[in-house]
Amino acid sequence: MKKIVILISGAGSNMAAIVQAAHQQRWDQRLGVQVAAVISNKPGAAGLDWLRSQSAYSAIQTDVLEHAQFESREAFDQALMKRIDVHAPDLVVLAGFMRILTPGFVAHYAGRLINIHPSLLPAFTGLNTHQRAIDAGCQFAGATVHQVTAELDHGQILAQAVVPVLPGDTADKLAARVLTQEHLIYPAAVAAFFKP
Repeated sequence: MKKIVILISGAGSNMAAIVQAAHQQRWDQRLGVQVAAVISNKPGAAGLDWLRSQSAYSAIQTDVLEHAQFESREAFDQALMKRIDVHAPDLVVLAGFMRILTPGFVAHYAGRLINIHPSLLPAFTGLNTHQRAIDAGCQFAGATVHQVTAELDHGQILAQAVVPVLPGDTADKLAARVLTQEHLIYPAAVAAFFKP
């Protein structure tokens, strides 16, 4: 059985979408894949609470590794790799994991580390993507699933969803519309990663 480890920092809505898709679409039987663990760098992450409250997903292990407990980004990433590697993952999925990863971490999982970013990459890397799209007068925004490389929000594009920017849009309104598309394309991209 191939294994997925998902990293989160907060609400974990993309994690939940992936976990639900894996269950409903029977990835274990169809693709020989299971979500093995969800790890957060924040003990109060709502996504962990949600997962622990769902009896259907009780086989998925949860773990917390607080980044604030470490003196450096490198020390945290080394400790995180050890926690992840216990599960021998075939794919590591960043689902709202709000940490910039060290080159050593990215190299360790090269070719099996993916992220979702709330813009149509290569446009608007980094933060505040929705407001920046509105400020730039874009007619469209969206989300991108991509392979993670040492360069922030770069790497091979695996999937994208396009959302119109509507008159009177605020960053929050646009973010909410983009998020509904993220919940569709991220599970599909994860499943596609394992299709022969």
